[in-house]
Amino acid sequence: MSAEGLSRIAAYRSTVRRVVYGPTSVGEPTAAADDPKRGPIWRVVGGSLLTGLLGALVLTLGVFAGAPEHVISGSALLAFAFGWAMLAVLSTRFTSQPQRWALVPAAFMAVVGLVLLVFSPGDHSLNPAGWVWPLLVLALAVWMFVQVRRSLAGRVRWLLYPVIGILAVASVGGMYERVALTRDDGRYAMPGRLIDVGGHSLHINCTGTGSPTVVLEPGLGEPSVAMSWIAPDVAATTRVCVYDRAGRGWSESASAPQNGIEVATDLHTLLERAGEPGPYVLAGHSAGGIYVLNFAHLYPQQVAGVVLLDSMHPEQYTKIDSWPAFYEVFRRASALLPSLSRLGVAHALYGTAYGDLPPLARDEQRAFWSTPRHSRSVRDEFSKLRTAMVQARSLTNLGDRPLVVVTAQKDAQGGWMAAQEGLAALSTNVDHRLLANATHASLVENEAIAAPSSDAIREVVNAVRSGAHVANR
Repeated sequence: MSAEGLSRIAAYRSTVRRVVYGPTSVGEPTAAADDPKRGPIWRVVGGSLLTGLLGALVLTLGVFAGAPEHVISGSALLAFAFGWAMLAVLSTRFTSQPQRWALVPAAFMAVVGLVLLVFSPGDHSLNPAGWVWPLLVLALAVWMFVQVRRSLAGRVRWLLYPVIGILAVASVGGMYERVALTRDDGRYAMPGRLIDVGGHSLHINCTGTGSPTVVLEPGLGEPSVAMSWIAPDVAATTRVCVYDRAGRGWSESASAPQNGIEVATDLHTLLERAGEPGPYVLAGHSAGGIYVLNFAHLYPQQVAGVVLLDSMHPEQYTKIDSWPAFYEVFRRASALLPSLSRLGVAHALYGTAYGDLPPLARDEQRAFWSTPRHSRSVRDEFSKLRTAMVQARSLTNLGDRPLVVVTAQKDAQGGWMAAQEGLAALSTNVDHRLLANATHASLVENEAIAAPSSDAIREVVNAVRSGAHVANR
């Protein structure tokens, strides 16, 4: 073949290579320059979006799994910012359709992300910001849509339209969340009182008369209204106090997440300052049982009897087959929910929940659970739950103080029944009651099934009064 023919073949191959792979050096022309539809823009768009999404998932579910809200939101925004920056830079460098506009969402998300990480704002700052950021995000989404229409040709636009649509939906959800918070603020009158326990105030509501006073400890993440079937039922027999742990219901948030000893100390201070004398009958449901055990260890002279309503075990992590997997999943999920709650997601999750509670308590429970503040408190509580369990192991026995363990058998996890037997062994004056038709939640949420829970509490109260053993059924 002649030298001229070889030269033409080499030139053709070079042209094809530039069309497929883009220019090989800065300033090198490309055959796609005359036809923007032939450039590899879809790979740049798809790769940039995927990088931002994967980066956010790796940071929030891996590197910073279980972290506070400002870390989750801030790191996710930085990952998305990197993806938009990639789109602007790579499309300009390697395609004939530069998307320089993508630097605007990149800068916006990077600035907001850095502000969250550096200043660690709480609800007092984030709630007012809810009136502003949704409008800014909606304006940004509209502007981005216009830029895509102007600067991007072909069906590749449909890689970006759904992302812009998600931004618009998030802004609408943020507006709804801010309006809902305003609507519900002060909507439900607080029963009882707020009492300063040192740095924050806790809500307590005591009803009925008689001794000993019963103190109800709700389960993981639950406010006091979760006990709305049990509290009035027992109040017909004796004095009953129900309260909200820090950060939920009507109680103020603590300055930092609290472990089991800190929760028990708060409760002791609360009862003392409320003028509710002991010794008490403590009744805890689920994780509430862990706090009851911590209280009994710290203040044994203030505990007359104990009721454990399908309580968690101090060695839950090793005794319950599915607990380690659940713990890892929930640790990650509970950390995401405060951020998602600011987009209105919690209202969608809990808007129809807790239907078995009394109507007012049901509505209060839904309103509390739907707030970012409550989601933060759940994340904070779960972050310290393993520590609280380890601390609760210090209580090795209750002596002969009356103890009733109520166990829900329906849908019980593997190892649960054996763990409940272990709890029953804490006292020599014990009654372990098995409820075949009860689930973990229905022990307090369902009126008919909560009745045996109230009976168990009354049984312990009667045993304390009479000095007799609790009845064995």
